[in-house]
Amino acid sequence: MGYTLVTFHAHPDDESIATAGTMARAKAEGHRVVLVVATRGELGEYAPEALSPGESLAERREAEQQAAADILGIDRLEYLGYRDSGMDGEATNHDDEAFARADIGEAARRLADILREEDADVLTVYDEHGGYGHPDHVQVHRVGVRAAELAGTRRVYESTANRDFIRSLLETQTQNLPDVPDAPDAAQMETFGSPESIITTTVDVSAYIDRKRSAMQAHASQIPADSFFLSLPPEAFALAFGAEWFIRRDKPDIRETWLFDDL
Repeated sequence: MGYTLVTFHAHPDDESIATAGTMARAKAEGHRVVLVVATRGELGEYAPEALSPGESLAERREAEQQAAADILGIDRLEYLGYRDSGMDGEATNHDDEAFARADIGEAARRLADILREEDADVLTVYDEHGGYGHPDHVQVHRVGVRAAELAGTRRVYESTANRDFIRSLLETQTQNLPDVPDAPDAAQMETFGSPESIITTTVDVSAYIDRKRSAMQAHASQIPADSFFLSLPPEAFALAFGAEWFIRRDKPDIRETWLFDDL
């Protein structure tokens, strides 16, 4: 039996980093996959050569998002229509049209309309602190949880990162990690993602690792070829990204390996 998965993200490229493997696997197993993005990522950092003459970053990121969606086999791509809020603490957090300032009820109704149209079985959002505190990611959590309540979506997962696994990886795989300026260090893991003890769902996406990497490459304005992620050797990339992690809101004590079990 096929189900419908809706994944809700803040900006183009977030989906490829956090849930691309899960989306590709769900599609391969016969489920419908819908991607909803809150903003078009207008305030992302980028190299000037990433844009064509006269092209805006929003236009570029929208095109990149479509390319990644095609790679992953996504059935429907929608935007909620808000503006990128920028990083935490920036003045743009307070722009009237910024997603971080959106009325939660109104934004949730926009998402709930899509959930109802799709008769969604599963929704993914972010954890309570948005993985690393970005205001738009935190808002995805708030809006997504409320939208699921409005639409009656029966299962909600918080996409997160396994803080303990990544810290261990950084400590033990030093010889395999590229020496690039954006490389993370173990100290950054103290507030990134979630501790393994509260993660309910670990999804094996190793069979879809090539598709995940290709989806990340499609977001070239944000994830250039010389970035830390794409500089990883294939074996290290597969180790780092071969699993995706979630917290199941209705059963915080469960331990499982897939989003559609027991539906």
